[in-house]
Amino acid sequence: MEEEEAPKKRNIRPKETSRLPLITLLALLAIIVALFVIGWEYITDDAQGSEEVTNTLPDTTSKYIPPDFRDEPEYAESDQEDTSLPDNVGAAVAVQEPPAPVAEKPKPAAKPANVGGQEITHTVASGETFFGIASRYNLSTETLKSLNPQLTNTSTDLKSGVTKLNVRVQAVHTVGPGDVLRVVAKKYNVSKKQLMDANGKSRDYAERGERLVIPFGVRK
Repeated sequence: MEEEEAPKKRNIRPKETSRLPLITLLALLAIIVALFVIGWEYITDDAQGSEEVTNTLPDTTSKYIPPDFRDEPEYAESDQEDTSLPDNVGAAVAVQEPPAPVAEKPKPAAKPANVGGQEITHTVASGETFFGIASRYNLSTETLKSLNPQLTNTSTDLKSGVTKLNVRVQAVHTVGPGDVLRVVAKKYNVSKKQLMDANGKSRDYAERGERLVIPFGVRK
Protein backbone atom coordinates (compact mmCIF):
# COMPACT_ATOMS: atom_id res chain seq x y z
CA MET A 1 0.00 0.00 0.00
CA GLU A 2 1.43 3.16 -1.05
CA GLU A 3 2.42 5.49 1.70
CA GLU A 4 0.22 8.39 1.92
CA GLU A 5 1.86 11.52 0.97
CA ALA A 6 2.38 14.02 3.75
CA PRO A 7 -0.36 16.49 3.70
CA LYS A 8 0.73 19.82 2.23
CA LYS A 9 0.45 22.92 4.39
CA ARG A 10 -2.15 25.23 3.26
CA ASN A 11 -2.33 28.96 3.24
CA ILE A 12 1.40 29.41 3.94
CA ARG A 13 2.13 33.19 3.93
CA PRO A 14 5.38 34.29 2.48
CA LYS A 15 7.80 35.80 4.96
CA GLU A 16 7.86 39.62 4.69
CA THR A 17 10.62 41.81 6.05
CA SER A 18 8.98 45.05 7.14
CA ARG A 19 11.16 48.19 7.79
CA LEU A 20 8.43 50.20 9.40
CA PRO A 21 9.67 49.88 13.01
CA LEU A 22 13.15 51.13 12.04
CA ILE A 23 11.80 54.17 10.21
CA THR A 24 9.53 54.96 13.10
CA LEU A 25 12.44 54.78 15.54
CA LEU A 26 14.57 57.13 13.44
CA ALA A 27 11.73 59.60 13.15
CA LEU A 28 11.29 59.65 16.91
CA LEU A 29 14.99 60.23 17.42
CA ALA A 30 14.95 63.12 14.94
CA ILE A 31 12.01 64.68 16.74
CA ILE A 32 13.77 64.37 20.10
CA VAL A 33 16.97 65.97 18.73
CA ALA A 34 15.00 68.85 17.20
CA LEU A 35 13.15 69.49 20.44
CA PHE A 36 16.48 69.45 22.34
CA VAL A 37 18.07 71.97 19.97
CA ILE A 38 15.07 74.30 20.10
CA GLY A 39 14.99 74.15 23.87
CA TRP A 40 18.72 74.86 24.15
CA GLU A 41 18.48 77.96 21.92
CA TYR A 42 15.56 79.22 23.99
CA ILE A 43 17.52 78.79 27.21
CA THR A 44 20.61 80.62 25.83
CA ASP A 45 18.48 83.53 24.53
CA ASP A 46 16.96 84.00 27.99
CA ALA A 47 20.43 84.04 29.57
CA GLN A 48 21.70 86.71 27.15
CA GLY A 49 18.65 88.84 27.74
CA SER A 50 19.17 88.70 31.48
CA GLU A 51 22.82 89.81 31.07
CA GLU A 52 21.76 92.79 28.99
CA VAL A 53 19.28 93.80 31.65
CA THR A 54 21.85 93.54 34.44
CA ASN A 55 24.51 95.45 32.43
CA THR A 56 22.25 98.42 31.72
CA LEU A 57 23.28 101.34 33.95
CA PRO A 58 20.75 103.79 35.27
CA ASP A 59 20.75 107.26 33.72
CA THR A 60 22.61 109.49 36.16
CA THR A 61 23.06 112.46 33.79
CA SER A 62 20.07 114.27 35.13
CA LYS A 63 21.06 117.39 37.03
CA TYR A 64 20.59 117.13 40.76
CA ILE A 65 19.69 120.31 42.55
CA PRO A 66 20.19 120.30 46.32
CA PRO A 67 17.04 121.04 48.24
CA ASP A 68 18.54 124.15 49.88
CA PHE A 69 19.11 125.90 46.53
CA ARG A 70 16.06 124.91 44.51
CA ASP A 71 14.06 128.00 45.34
CA GLU A 72 16.91 130.56 45.13
CA PRO A 73 17.06 132.65 41.92
CA GLU A 74 20.07 132.27 39.67
CA TYR A 75 22.46 135.17 39.52
CA ALA A 76 22.89 136.79 36.13
CA GLU A 77 26.36 136.81 34.69
CA SER A 78 26.25 140.61 34.40
CA ASP A 79 25.71 140.97 38.20
CA GLN A 80 28.92 139.14 39.05
CA GLU A 81 31.94 141.29 39.80
CA ASP A 82 34.61 141.20 37.10
CA THR A 83 37.96 140.91 38.84
CA SER A 84 40.02 140.33 35.69
CA LEU A 85 42.50 143.00 34.61
CA PRO A 86 42.37 144.68 31.20
CA ASP A 87 44.49 143.16 28.51
CA ASN A 88 46.70 146.25 28.15
CA VAL A 89 47.68 146.34 31.84
CA GLY A 90 50.10 143.42 31.57
CA ALA A 91 51.62 144.86 28.41
CA ALA A 92 52.15 148.26 30.07
CA VAL A 93 53.82 146.68 33.07
CA ALA A 94 56.06 144.61 30.84
CA VAL A 95 57.11 147.69 28.88
CA GLN A 96 57.90 149.69 32.01
CA GLU A 97 60.27 147.05 33.36
CA PRO A 98 63.87 148.10 32.66
CA PRO A 99 65.97 145.61 30.72
CA ALA A 100 68.40 143.54 32.70
CA PRO A 101 71.96 144.83 32.39
CA VAL A 102 74.17 142.69 30.22
CA ALA A 103 77.73 142.39 31.33
CA GLU A 104 80.04 143.27 28.51
CA LYS A 105 82.84 140.89 27.82
CA PRO A 106 86.23 142.49 28.23
CA LYS A 107 87.91 143.08 24.94
CA PRO A 108 91.17 141.18 24.54
CA ALA A 109 94.23 143.37 24.64
CA ALA A 110 95.64 144.11 21.22
CA LYS A 111 98.91 142.35 20.56
CA PRO A 112 101.79 144.49 19.32
CA ALA A 113 102.34 144.27 15.60
CA ASN A 114 105.21 141.98 14.70
CA VAL A 115 106.95 144.15 12.11
CA GLY A 116 110.48 143.09 12.94
CA GLY A 117 113.41 145.49 13.18
CA GLN A 118 114.57 147.17 16.38
CA GLU A 119 112.53 148.93 19.07
CA ILE A 120 113.38 152.44 20.17
CA THR A 121 111.68 155.08 22.33
CA HIS A 122 110.45 158.35 20.87
CA THR A 123 109.75 161.33 23.13
CA VAL A 124 106.95 163.48 21.79
CA ALA A 125 108.14 166.97 20.82
CA SER A 126 106.11 170.15 20.67
CA GLY A 127 103.70 170.24 17.71
CA GLU A 128 104.01 166.55 16.86
CA THR A 129 100.93 164.50 16.06
CA PHE A 130 100.34 160.79 16.21
CA PHE A 131 100.01 160.58 12.44
CA GLY A 132 103.20 162.64 11.94
CA ILE A 133 105.23 160.37 14.25
CA ALA A 134 103.98 157.26 12.41
CA SER A 135 104.92 158.77 9.03
CA ARG A 136 108.36 159.80 10.34
CA TYR A 137 109.30 156.16 10.89
CA ASN A 138 107.34 154.89 7.86
CA LEU A 139 104.74 153.13 10.07
CA SER A 140 100.97 153.05 9.73
CA THR A 141 98.90 154.57 12.54
CA GLU A 142 97.42 151.11 13.28
CA THR A 143 100.91 149.66 13.75
CA LEU A 144 102.02 152.53 16.00
CA LYS A 145 98.79 152.23 18.00
CA SER A 146 99.31 148.49 18.51
CA LEU A 147 102.84 149.20 19.76
CA ASN A 148 101.40 151.62 22.34
CA PRO A 149 98.22 150.02 23.80
CA GLN A 150 98.47 152.34 26.85
CA LEU A 151 97.10 155.22 24.74
CA THR A 152 93.32 155.58 24.98
CA ASN A 153 93.09 158.71 22.86
CA THR A 154 95.87 159.38 20.38
CA SER A 155 94.93 163.03 20.03
CA THR A 156 94.78 164.04 23.70
CA ASP A 157 97.25 161.66 25.35
CA LEU A 158 100.29 163.08 23.54
CA LYS A 159 102.06 165.54 25.81
CA SER A 160 105.18 167.37 24.70
CA GLY A 161 108.33 166.25 26.53
CA VAL A 162 106.34 163.76 28.65
CA THR A 163 104.76 161.10 26.46
CA LYS A 164 107.11 158.41 25.25
CA LEU A 165 106.11 156.09 22.43
CA ASN A 166 107.46 152.68 21.52
CA VAL A 167 108.58 152.75 17.91
CA ARG A 168 109.96 150.08 15.59
CA VAL A 169 112.72 150.95 13.07
CA GLN A 170 114.76 148.94 10.63
CA ALA A 171 118.04 149.49 12.50
CA VAL A 172 120.20 152.01 14.39
CA HIS A 173 123.44 152.89 12.56
CA THR A 174 126.52 154.46 14.14
CA VAL A 175 128.19 156.87 11.72
CA GLY A 176 131.78 155.93 10.81
CA PRO A 177 134.46 157.37 8.54
CA GLY A 178 133.03 158.31 5.14
CA ASP A 179 129.42 157.63 6.21
CA VAL A 180 127.52 160.44 4.61
CA LEU A 181 123.74 160.31 4.54
CA ARG A 182 123.56 159.23 0.93
CA VAL A 183 125.88 156.28 1.54
CA VAL A 184 124.03 155.19 4.70
CA ALA A 185 120.62 155.44 2.98
CA LYS A 186 121.79 153.35 0.06
CA LYS A 187 123.21 150.74 2.45
CA TYR A 188 119.75 150.18 4.03
CA ASN A 189 117.76 150.62 0.80
CA VAL A 190 115.94 153.79 1.87
CA SER A 191 115.88 157.27 0.40
CA LYS A 192 118.01 160.09 1.80
CA LYS A 193 114.87 162.09 2.56
CA GLN A 194 113.41 159.20 4.59
CA LEU A 195 116.67 158.99 6.52
CA MET A 196 116.71 162.73 7.20
CA ASP A 197 113.03 162.78 8.28
CA ALA A 198 113.51 159.86 10.65
CA ASN A 199 116.41 161.66 12.35
CA GLY A 200 114.88 165.14 12.28
CA LYS A 201 117.65 166.59 10.04
CA SER A 202 117.15 169.67 7.90
CA ARG A 203 120.59 169.48 6.15
CA ASP A 204 122.67 166.71 4.62
CA TYR A 205 125.21 166.23 7.37
CA ALA A 206 126.13 163.55 9.93
CA GLU A 207 128.87 163.63 12.57
CA ARG A 208 131.19 160.76 13.28
CA GLY A 209 129.91 158.51 16.04
CA GLU A 210 126.35 159.80 15.62
CA ARG A 211 123.61 157.20 15.91
CA LEU A 212 121.20 157.34 12.99
CA VAL A 213 117.72 155.82 13.09
CA ILE A 214 117.05 153.83 9.90
CA PRO A 215 113.33 153.71 9.03
CA PHE A 216 111.67 150.93 7.09
CA GLY A 217 111.89 151.18 3.32
CA VAL A 218 108.26 149.99 3.01
CA ARG A 219 105.43 151.23 5.26
CA LYS A 220 104.73 148.73 8.04
